[in-house]
Amino acid sequence: VTSSGVTARSPVPVEIETGRLYADRLAYVLPGAARPVLQNVSFSLDDGAMMGVIGPSGAGKTTLSRLIMGIAQPSVGGMYLDGQSTYAHERSSFGRAVGYLPQEPTLLTGSVRDNIARFGEARMEDVVRAARSAGVHEMIGALPQGYATRLGSGGYQLSGGQRQRVALARALFGRPKLIVLDEPNSNLDAEGEAALVAAIEAARKSGTTVVVVAQRMSILSRADRLLRLQDGGMVQFGPREEVLQALTPQRPSKPQPREPQEASL
Repeated sequence: VTSSGVTARSPVPVEIETGRLYADRLAYVLPGAARPVLQNVSFSLDDGAMMGVIGPSGAGKTTLSRLIMGIAQPSVGGMYLDGQSTYAHERSSFGRAVGYLPQEPTLLTGSVRDNIARFGEARMEDVVRAARSAGVHEMIGALPQGYATRLGSGGYQLSGGQRQRVALARALFGRPKLIVLDEPNSNLDAEGEAALVAAIEAARKSGTTVVVVAQRMSILSRADRLLRLQDGGMVQFGPREEVLQALTPQRPSKPQPREPQEASL
């Protein structure tokens, strides 16, 4: 930890072998803010598990996704993947082990292939595998130059849903141990959402841990666990059906009609 309280990231690459994810009394406070954006969040997920993160706007869902990805440093507590801090972990080895689809996905200036491969050296078959996993291979084939189509500044303009699906392929590239998807179906039609569900299921079967931040509950039908946030705090964490049951208003039972009493003689 530096004199300013910022944890220095490790320069030593450490390969991540499992998708076990663990949050320990996690809290995050913006510099100069009076109250935390997120506080006292704890949970654990095993390899291949899927957790949905739900809650109203401003509950801290996107902040949690950034903490899981090690983009932001926890103010209190920690977030660990395969036993290692997601923030302090050496960036290259961490990046190879994770995939991230932010709420507003950005594609950089370069080819479709470059964007899916994260601008690294990659075999074409691995790029195509990620695209097929995201259900976007045929869409890419319909572009002017297929995988060589230039995107970004001065390039071909994709629709919001197309950008989201190419960014999903990027998140799935390299068969990561953990993927974090923040509102991944916000711009998708029914076909795109079906492809997204299939991609998540395929990733889980290969042992990938999946965290999905969502407003539309349809994408969370296969989730093992739900984490419900409100006002930056963890309201509930548990099996999906258990959390959903707590959210369902209980109908008041109808009063039973009283049996007529015999008149006294």
